Amino acid sequence: MAGDRSSTWTVRGIARAMLPLLAVLTVVEVGSGLVLDTFENQLLRYPALLVLVPVIIGTAGNLGSILAARLSTAFHLGTLSFAPDDDRLLGNAVATVALALTTFPAVGASAWLVTLVVGGTELGFGTVVLVATLSGAVLAVLAVVVTLVATYAAYRLQLDPDDVVIPVVTNVCDVLGVLVLFGVVRVLV
Repeated sequence: MAGDRSSTWTVRGIARAMLPLLAVLTVVEVGSGLVLDTFENQLLRYPALLVLVPVIIGTAGNLGSILAARLSTAFHLGTLSFAPDDDRLLGNAVATVALALTTFPAVGASAWLVTLVVGGTELGFGTVVLVATLSGAVLAVLAVVVTLVATYAAYRLQLDPDDVVIPVVTNVCDVLGVLVLFGVVRVLV
């Protein structure tokens, strides 16, 4: 990172970089809540979907955060390349999607089981697992794109990706998680 690090590693330097970003991300999160509110009737009709919402968006944010941490480390080591043919970058992106494809089916199965134990489920086991898996696959790809864009933007703006990328990724994945989940639900349910 260009510039004198001693000026950026102060409370004032970090606050100057983060406060505008956090203000924008707060508005993004409010938007996510408003979108989620429009699907209230469907959530109440299918409780398994209600169980899926926080887990889907949390897991997508976690996957993006793992990738962001790996990219940030590569950035600080000076080994990060944004070239499309960079094996390290491609490998991390593929690993993120592969992790999603193994995690989200378990998320769907768990959501269905929790719903069954608590009060019965209106949706079949296969439907809930398919909704979770398809949502997770789409979100993993989107999380990779958001993480790459946020890391590149931090690099270009000479910001420390350790400070900015994970908050951006988790907040954007919250919004995308709600949109993708209910897009998949509209197609499959």
